[in-house]
Amino acid sequence: MTGSETSPTFRLAYVPGVTPAKWVRTWNERLPDVPLTLVQVPAADAPGTLRDGAADAGILRLPVDRTFFSAIPLYTETTVVVVPKDHLLTAVEEVSVEDLAEEVVLHPLDDVLGWDQPPGEPAFERPATTEDAVELVAAGVGLLLVPQSLARLHHRRDLTYRPVVDAPQSGVVLTWPEEATTDLVEEFIGIVRGRTVNSTRGRTRAQTADRAKDGQGSGARGKPATARGGRATGQKEGSGASRTAKSARAGKGGKGGKGTKGGGRQGGARRRS
Repeated sequence: MTGSETSPTFRLAYVPGVTPAKWVRTWNERLPDVPLTLVQVPAADAPGTLRDGAADAGILRLPVDRTFFSAIPLYTETTVVVVPKDHLLTAVEEVSVEDLAEEVVLHPLDDVLGWDQPPGEPAFERPATTEDAVELVAAGVGLLLVPQSLARLHHRRDLTYRPVVDAPQSGVVLTWPEEATTDLVEEFIGIVRGRTVNSTRGRTRAQTADRAKDGQGSGARGKPATARGGRATGQKEGSGASRTAKSARAGKGGKGGKGTKGGGRQGGARRRS
């Protein structure tokens, strides 16, 4: 794993429609000295951005190349159909693919739903972008199926949308090159998974080292340190109690000295364990 010191900032790529704001806020609270830079990229360009090292991780839409990238599912979006506000489909709360059979359905070149051909009648040509397709919907040329976040992103007052219950959906993932799993990537993974600030897996190496310097280490290494730390005070403060307990068991208050030796041996056993 590459140390986080090689990346003074953390660069997070994200595609249109996704909203990383809540995770960015948590990052800024936990790592105020490590700036997080957002890099917005078109969905088609996002994998290349990560491959080229222009971002450390990204919030992308499926599919991703799992032979190169690691990925953590975040959520799945509902697919909606964007229609003019006076369209007949606005009379219902949701629609099915079959309801679109006689409609002209636009298929932009940057489509993220991954189907070869949307339902309905094809348009004469494919719009270059989703934004262009939304403009054509407003002009009455056809309808458009997109993830709900993209419908919101390109919202217009003269358009609305309805959920399509049986259409393909868009899965959103946190992804990064598997061989570039840095400490800062691990930190962001912890944030999106909801780990607390005190989680060992959620701390960077630098933070863990600082805790160790302060004598706050955890796990197997911390136990011997605690035992050694107790040696100076444990014999001084605990020997009286050891004598009392030994004398009480033996019923011979005059042999407290032997009790002290016995207590020392027991204390040593505890340190070795």
